[in-house]
Amino acid sequence: MSLARNTASRKRSARPSARGSLKPLIVALVVAAAALSLSATPNTVKFGRSVTVSGNLTGRNNTGRTVTLREDPFPLDELLNVGSASTDAQGSYSFVRSPTATTGYQARQGGVESQVVTVSVSPRVSLRFGDRTPAAGKRVRFSGKVCPEHDGGTLQIQRRKARRQWRTAARVTMADAGTCSSYARRLRVRRDGSFRTLFAADSDHAAAHSRVRRIDVR
Repeated sequence: MSLARNTASRKRSARPSARGSLKPLIVALVVAAAALSLSATPNTVKFGRSVTVSGNLTGRNNTGRTVTLREDPFPLDELLNVGSASTDAQGSYSFVRSPTATTGYQARQGGVESQVVTVSVSPRVSLRFGDRTPAAGKRVRFSGKVCPEHDGGTLQIQRRKARRQWRTAARVTMADAGTCSSYARRLRVRRDGSFRTLFAADSDHAAAHSRVRRIDVR
């Protein structure tokens, strides 16, 4: 009889009281982790021109935060701080840079870092003719410059075969010309044609070519 009484007591205690049945309201506050985006426009820039590096800081309190830009020019072995900017009301920020060779960029805000974005730089290549209207069969001087300097490197002087098709007429080695490199080569021209000088991509610069120029044989 005592055992039955104890069992009944345990059953009664397992029932929730009127007060216990009112469950407290639990509010879960989910705070999104901060994130920092980064992009570069354009991602390939002509030597001497600028690129806009920009992004957005998301998360709470993303207005008026200081973002540090880090830069790593070729050979891409160390990121160094090069500037800072404050985010606007939308968390956006931007920098303007003028890289001289292939360069990596990264943004940092506190302990948050963006991905590394790489910007390629293409050299400026020029082409000139000693005579744009030579007699058929005459040797014409082709010359120009490549900036920045690539002394000892090789260029291709090309002649257009058909639409978007080019044939290499000669190769020429670049020589010292201060902060740029120069080149010159004489070629025999027997008929009208369009020409350009091509710089093939290397480890620190993207491929580039001069403007297409035309020779009209007399």
